[in-house]
Amino acid sequence: MATTGSRRKLALVIGIGEYEGGQKLPNAENDANEMSAVLEKIGFIVTKKLHSARIEMRFALVAFEESITSSDVVLFYFAGHGTQWENHNYLIPKDNNGIDNASLKTRAIDAQKVLDEFSVRDPFLTIFLLDCCRTYDVRSSNSNPRNPTGNEPKLNGLKAMDAKAGSLIAFACAAGATADDGIGQKNGLFTKHLLKHIAIPKQDIRTTLALVTDGVMAESNSRQIPFVNLSLRYPHIPLCDELSGKY
Repeated sequence: MATTGSRRKLALVIGIGEYEGGQKLPNAENDANEMSAVLEKIGFIVTKKLHSARIEMRFALVAFEESITSSDVVLFYFAGHGTQWENHNYLIPKDNNGIDNASLKTRAIDAQKVLDEFSVRDPFLTIFLLDCCRTYDVRSSNSNPRNPTGNEPKLNGLKAMDAKAGSLIAFACAAGATADDGIGQKNGLFTKHLLKHIAIPKQDIRTTLALVTDGVMAESNSRQIPFVNLSLRYPHIPLCDELSGKY
């Protein structure tokens, strides 16, 4: 078993729901707040950002990356809108007014690039938890300004990512599919089940995500199926060796 208890555990948690260009997500703030709380209970040093514009997201990501050392356990959680375009996954910031497919590279955050930048720091373990597979409407750069709502692409979900050595990426739903934002509940469906299982002591992270997948599938009648992409070296990696407080 590869224990994480003696290692420094760092988490960057971002929740964005108050989108300036519409398509708001009422549960993203709750998701980020509750995920931050449970991660702190299991020993993570948590940096939390809510409703961030792109420049604030970028500053937070750079500062977090620069804090990573080779023995750290690193976790990145994002609740908000995400979309894929030209084989890249983009995390959408709060200032999404006027974002079109041609401006995603400069106005959104490339998730694979974030993972690559974290991996360069050679942490012991990197975990990405992406609860951002909602349907997101992106305006085409070639759209007719006289008919701005006509024939706009609906970019559904995210694509599979390249898991670097020592990394695990968990998506709220299968590649190209969309996730349930938990309308009428306080959490999105994926995060709801993460919160239920992530703080179980001594439990391997792969078992945790299997339980999350089972719970999400059962509650959604298999309409939503989380997807995990990983490249882990050790056979048993618990995120929680013991609780540091009551949860």
